Amino acid sequence: MSALLLSRMQFAWVIALHILLPAFTVGLSCYIATLELLWWATGRDVYRRLSAFWIRIFAVSFGMGVVSGIVMPFQFGTNWSRFIAATSSTIGSLMAYEVLTAFFLESAFLGVLLFGRKLVPQWAHVLSAMFVALGTLMSSFWILAVNSWMQTPSGYRIVDGKFVPDSMLAVIFNPSFPYRLAHTVTAFLVTTAFVVLGVGAHYLLKRRAPEEGRVMVKMGLWFLIVMVPVQIAIGDEHGRNTLEYQPVKLAAMEGLWDTGRRVPANLFSIPDDAQERNHFEISIPVLGSIYLTHDPNGLVHGLKDWPRADRPNVPIVFFAFHIMVGIALLMLILVIAGLVLWPKRRLYASRRWLALCRLASPLGFIAVLAGWTTTEAGRQPWTVYGLMRTADSVTPSLTTADVSISLALYVLSYLFIFGSGGILIARLLRLGPDSRQPAPVRIDRRAARPLSAVRQADGDGDEPRAPVFPGTRGDDDDAA
Repeated sequence: MSALLLSRMQFAWVIALHILLPAFTVGLSCYIATLELLWWATGRDVYRRLSAFWIRIFAVSFGMGVVSGIVMPFQFGTNWSRFIAATSSTIGSLMAYEVLTAFFLESAFLGVLLFGRKLVPQWAHVLSAMFVALGTLMSSFWILAVNSWMQTPSGYRIVDGKFVPDSMLAVIFNPSFPYRLAHTVTAFLVTTAFVVLGVGAHYLLKRRAPEEGRVMVKMGLWFLIVMVPVQIAIGDEHGRNTLEYQPVKLAAMEGLWDTGRRVPANLFSIPDDAQERNHFEISIPVLGSIYLTHDPNGLVHGLKDWPRADRPNVPIVFFAFHIMVGIALLMLILVIAGLVLWPKRRLYASRRWLALCRLASPLGFIAVLAGWTTTEAGRQPWTVYGLMRTADSVTPSLTTADVSISLALYVLSYLFIFGSGGILIARLLRLGPDSRQPAPVRIDRRAARPLSAVRQADGDGDEPRAPVFPGTRGDDDDAA
């Protein structure tokens, strides 16, 4: 294997595992902020218990993301130095903004979220949860701005072989960025919602934490009823943007070799790059033009319009795209089934539907990986689409032995990080939310007495009973 191919394999290994964490933490931070806000607004203790439960899982996921994310950028300097030398003036600042405006914000307020429940006012704890969620969303904003610029570059000029920005606004808000940002962030939220739905279904099936399980199933289902159709609609618009700016990628996604109108929708086939044809094709006439161009007579360009050297690996892009679409349809069917059960009052009693929800928990992660593969493999053979080839981006002095060693170290370290983190998360899921956790006692600073003690006075001049502080009974939460 060449150093180029090994470098691509290394980058794929690192990114494919790392992307699973933002796919979870972006949505989970938003869910935790929602739970904290609901607890503050309604006073229902189930929201506090659920928030405390998911905060522990978020902390582990965040730690895994930090460790895997820190080592990830080193590849740019070691394996892709020519790419960095050419593009750093344009996208280097965007990566710095991700750290300065997103990671620092998220990290600072995560400490308050983890340890400040009994130390700060409730509104401050809610605000910290909202800032953590904002940090994860801002992180997605900057990283997707970089990736989108590589897909549809704009706002630059080339000086001495380097990309120099003319307008940073044009660099950030390039033609594909709004669609990619909406599509990706929505996918992250849907991924987390299916995890929450599956975990709630698991506890109902096991007859554990019934109140928490019902709340998770209800919140997850109602969110997905709205967001799964929205995600499909955003994906359609993103596909039309791809048709305009990266038509060869879209042709590979559809397995379309010949240009024409009234093109079919390729449901299944085995694309053959060598023979430039599909084997065992199953398709629906005209449907391809309808959903790609919103016109039955719409023109769609085929792969043969481009030289072989400018085409991506068609089978990889084709199957990744169809896996993503197939999972979206499965999600939609599962959500519709829940919507049918809801008015019959069988939502929490249908063990078959709950079992399917539990099985569907990882579907979002698979769809995210399939979508990422479609996007990145479909861009090949370019790092900066149409301008800089991947073969011209790799470090020239790199040897096969160098990359083999670094790839082996990355594989071992990531297996350890994700293996140990996965075991810890699995243990937290087995323990579940603790219904016995007492609500935290708020302190009346002026009277130096707990508010719970103040409220125990009967109004007839009787002295309030002695306050009971958390931890004096040896409860598990405070002992931990």
